[in-house]
Amino acid sequence: MISYPLSKTLDHTDEIFGEIVPDPYQWLEDDVRDNADVAQWVTAQNAVTNEYLQPLENRPAIERRLRHLWNYEKFSLPIKRGERYFFSRNDGLQNQFVLHVQDGQASPRILIDPNEWSDDGATALAFYKPSPDGRLLAYMVQEGGSDWHTIKVIDVDSGEVKQDTIEWVKFSGVSWAKDGSGFYYSRYPKPAPGEEFQSLNLNQAVYFHKIGESADNDRLVYARPEEPSHGFSTVVSSDGSALVITVWTGTDDRYEVVLIDLYKEDKTPVTLVSGFDHNYSYIGSADERHFFFTDKDAPKGRVVSVSAHLRSDNPNWFDVIGEQVGVLSGVSIVGGRIFANYMEDVKSVVREYSLAGDELSVVPLPGVGTATGFSGESKDRETFFAFESFNQPPTIYRYDVEKGDYDLFKSSAAPFDPEDYKVRQVFYPSKDGTCVPMFIAHHKDAVLSKGAPTLLYGYGGFNISLTPGFSVTRLAWMEMGGILAVANIRGGGEYGKDWHNAGRLLNKQNSFDDFIAAAEYLIEQGITTKDKLAIQGGSNGGLLVGAVVNQRPDLFAAALPAVGVMDMLRFNQFTAGRFWVDDYGDPAKEADFRNLKAYSPYHNIRPGTDYPAILVTTADTDDRVVPGHSFKYAAALQAADIGDAPHLIRIETRAGHGAGKPTDKIIKEYTDMWAFLCAHTGLAPEND
Repeated sequence: MISYPLSKTLDHTDEIFGEIVPDPYQWLEDDVRDNADVAQWVTAQNAVTNEYLQPLENRPAIERRLRHLWNYEKFSLPIKRGERYFFSRNDGLQNQFVLHVQDGQASPRILIDPNEWSDDGATALAFYKPSPDGRLLAYMVQEGGSDWHTIKVIDVDSGEVKQDTIEWVKFSGVSWAKDGSGFYYSRYPKPAPGEEFQSLNLNQAVYFHKIGESADNDRLVYARPEEPSHGFSTVVSSDGSALVITVWTGTDDRYEVVLIDLYKEDKTPVTLVSGFDHNYSYIGSADERHFFFTDKDAPKGRVVSVSAHLRSDNPNWFDVIGEQVGVLSGVSIVGGRIFANYMEDVKSVVREYSLAGDELSVVPLPGVGTATGFSGESKDRETFFAFESFNQPPTIYRYDVEKGDYDLFKSSAAPFDPEDYKVRQVFYPSKDGTCVPMFIAHHKDAVLSKGAPTLLYGYGGFNISLTPGFSVTRLAWMEMGGILAVANIRGGGEYGKDWHNAGRLLNKQNSFDDFIAAAEYLIEQGITTKDKLAIQGGSNGGLLVGAVVNQRPDLFAAALPAVGVMDMLRFNQFTAGRFWVDDYGDPAKEADFRNLKAYSPYHNIRPGTDYPAILVTTADTDDRVVPGHSFKYAAALQAADIGDAPHLIRIETRAGHGAGKPTDKIIKEYTDMWAFLCAHTGLAPEND
């Protein structure tokens, strides 16, 4: 029996719509940096977790193998500006990718190395955007995994970091003026001391920063002070004539769009789209038209255009590419062509169209998997794309738009043979009969007929699709003899808007039913057994794992809920949580409250029922899903009578929601998680 740290309880209750809701661990919501009791609790929990994990016999072998598999050269997709190519490279085990620039056919040179910014590797290069001529580059610095970013500017020729510094930037990109004199971005007001990582994010506004000037002088371009919950994404149109501002209120893809003519003295915004009813996302400009993706009258997406010479609000729109069988997951305009990236049964198919919408060809991809990229300018004659799958690391290709073919740009010599691994797709029925796809991947020598240790992964929310993608950690799991299953449950975007809507708000239970049905399918097919099945998910996927463990604790041997949304009655009280009401509903509305309380992981733990082994993971500086969610959930698990299996929490330091996490921390985290799963699913890797 594990002796868990004592988690004090408070006699705290909330009365919500006439119902008394206990919340004895609400004190664990406080920021660990400001509350000594919470800090002491974190220290005590990590001590108990480490005491359990460190002696696990497979840990040393797993860590050695992870480091070996991770140690190969990796590249990002390049961005071309003028004759310069900007791309990131990691030589293998570097904590952070290093930004390189390549002038034409010359050898690449290092431009920014974030590994020099901190001793622990937890300061990351979160974003970069070169100016139109490639002379300057704006980039964002992320500290300790926080969503707060600082914008800086570097001279590409000299490598000099300029004095330009902009703070309190979150959920923003950078869009350069065509003359390179400055850029547009969005930022929030500076938070009050002590509220930087807990308070709600309100009153974002769009600014223009002129190179060489203080951020204090940045010009306010657009704001809605009467609507403090509205946020803004900006892009300068590819012809340079307009600033396109996408207005959002949450995570659901429903936007208003306004346009500011940059060539006129009158900068009064023109409203292209009003009402937050549909997705309208800017693609690019060509032939004096602005092109947009929309799901209006097309749940799987279509392409429309509008005149670049707008004189009034709510203009006429023209059809370009109608809705197809597949889901339109990405669109770009390069070299006078439209590249439309479709998901057809969760696999990429890229079609090339004329600007008039006539299909010209299908890009011959290297195989069955996921293609990303195809970005660039409307006059470019080349573009780049990456291709990957569960057994194939990302490979970068250069596509010649005029010739319609491609060649290799950058490849990764990963220390394994892709032919040693098999990937297949199956379809299974959910509780209500809905057919749900699932990928199953494993080493070719794995024996599935006797029931093998299996890891089932899911997400099911926010219109996010789980397409075939490569992961070193998953490869290590499969190399050890484990089976990987990825279920494309409702709530994601795998089949468009309707698939998303079927797993959100009052339909959220469908996501859980789909995931449970995936587990039952794997067992019924003899691929695994209940005592060899583990489940994993992060963020919304952490909620998924927490909810299904409560609903079917008998079905799993182990569970890994990461950075999960575990208190569904208070998620909207912190940082970005208010955005998520689009997917979850509003706890202040009675129908939503009843629905949320019915599946909230924190509120539905079932005493008197044996639970699987659970290792909760979070980070002390996560300001996306604040760690109080996981803290409260873990405390409640440990206090409940739910059997003798371990119910532990692993709390990372100087790490956030996942982005920017250094390689060393990732390897150590997965060493612990895989060793935990080995101990509870019976997976026995060879000790090298």
